[in-house]
Amino acid sequence: MTDTVPAVPAPAKPKDAPSAPARELTPLRQAVSGHIQTLQTGYLGNHSEAVQALARLRRGVGRQPTQTPDLWGLVGVEAFHAAYLARRGRPAPDADAVRAERAAHIAVTLWAVHQQSNRSKRMHISGGPSMGTAVRRLMSGGDADDPIRKRLVRAGTSSTLDVLASRLRELVTLLRTAEVPLDYGLLAEQFDLWQRPGGADQVRQTWGRGFHAASTPAARSANDANAPAAPPQNATNEMRESE
Repeated sequence: MTDTVPAVPAPAKPKDAPSAPARELTPLRQAVSGHIQTLQTGYLGNHSEAVQALARLRRGVGRQPTQTPDLWGLVGVEAFHAAYLARRGRPAPDADAVRAERAAHIAVTLWAVHQQSNRSKRMHISGGPSMGTAVRRLMSGGDADDPIRKRLVRAGTSSTLDVLASRLRELVTLLRTAEVPLDYGLLAEQFDLWQRPGGADQVRQTWGRGFHAASTPAARSANDANAPAAPPQNATNEMRESE
């Protein structure tokens, strides 16, 4: 049975908002980002259909798409197939479709956990932080930082996509508490890449770069403005190491 996602209009763009350079998104990133934005708008507006949809999506975390027929129509896969057909002029090959379906399922269900009980802020922002950047923003410059970094490293050393999804749920819970958003369209794209030959290394490198390039709240504070920054630990290399 296929459920209909609540048709909630996206918020209007302010007239004085700056125009971002146009960037063509992949069919998967376009589909997941647009789908979550629709659900997110409904959830923030306390629309019952969206509230119920998020509750169901959270029950799908850590499970395969084939194990959750109850979520058919709730993870944005239809939009991926439509975008792929419009872009390429042909249906997605089976291998591409399977990767995209798994990636969309994990990204959308993790977002449902991230957005849970937050009715004031959007935890998915298109063009927002990547996983590495967001995790860095959790760090305060104190003793609690190393366990957070190790969670990212542990996620990066995951041997399978299922293990990766399980470990990222721990980080998403921390991000929810701190109200640090993510770009879930980008994350879905990275889940797709992870399933390709050599893709896991590329994702690790991207997360490590984001982690090292971002500054912590403490580093941005006025008191530390003139202090030399401590050299960041190399999370990218640690993620490449076997457990």
